Amino acid sequence: MKRLDPFLMALIGAVMLASFFPCHGILSLWLSNAVTALIALMFFFQGAKLERKAIVESVRDWRLQGGVLLCTFLIFPLLGIALHHLFKTLSPDGLIGDGLWSGILFVCCLPSTVQSSIALTSIARGNIPASICAATMSNIAGIILTPILAGLLLGSTHNSGSSPVHAILDVSKELLLPFLLGQIVQKWLGPIVKKHKFLISMTDRGSIVLVVYTAFSAAVTEGIWHRVSVMRLIEITAINFILLTSILMISRLLGRKMPIENSISLQLCGSKKSLASGVPMASVIFPASTVGIIVLPLMIYHQIQLFTCTLLARQYGKR
Repeated sequence: MKRLDPFLMALIGAVMLASFFPCHGILSLWLSNAVTALIALMFFFQGAKLERKAIVESVRDWRLQGGVLLCTFLIFPLLGIALHHLFKTLSPDGLIGDGLWSGILFVCCLPSTVQSSIALTSIARGNIPASICAATMSNIAGIILTPILAGLLLGSTHNSGSSPVHAILDVSKELLLPFLLGQIVQKWLGPIVKKHKFLISMTDRGSIVLVVYTAFSAAVTEGIWHRVSVMRLIEITAINFILLTSILMISRLLGRKMPIENSISLQLCGSKKSLASGVPMASVIFPASTVGIIVLPLMIYHQIQLFTCTLLARQYGKR
């Protein structure tokens, strides 16, 4: 994209505000409780606006949908593990600390995006209905698979503070349960949510910005900026770019025998990682003091994927 999107600018603003004016004491406790309620409300509205037929439709093209899930929840984590071992071998002292590596590996565990995957598929003249289904299925599966993968990848070596079972229970209680309640009332509430889509979107994004502010306030109190230098940010950016480039190439190979429209959908959906799902999940899975450093690589990956995949989508759109 030609410029940073407003949402990312708001997130950067939240990080800057937390860096200079972190919340403490009773305000921190109040904001934590507010964040928990807002995240539950966000997933409730997601359940309310998702039509059940979209879930049914998402399993029909098993090659495409399976390919997206394979990239998102298997190949991505394997790439993250391979890069982690590679960089540890090349630099035994470590280019970046374990906390930041936890954030990079957490990126690999997340589901795909919804809005940007669909928008980029449209620009690329790909299979838009397939992208809608693939992104939807990825996010539903991620509610269960992301905590499992985070526990397996991070629990034993990075002290994520949560076992896979506890993580699943916490995510189910705070994210899946509100989503299911939204599905139950979807028939009645769905049209209202769709009618006020912009307001709901602003509420969702506002919730995420608040989560980032709260998380980075705790991280600043723990001394995050004494551990993360400009050079570390450059290293995180480079590793994220390697991850994205690798998955774009692999997903392209997986889709080489598909129609070009389906191949585009596989590549654009299979390479995305959701900031909107990742930040709330991190706040549920990880201790409050570590959430800030965990989501930092995700925020960087978010902008890299938007910029790179927009250029790629425009190239496809010219065919």
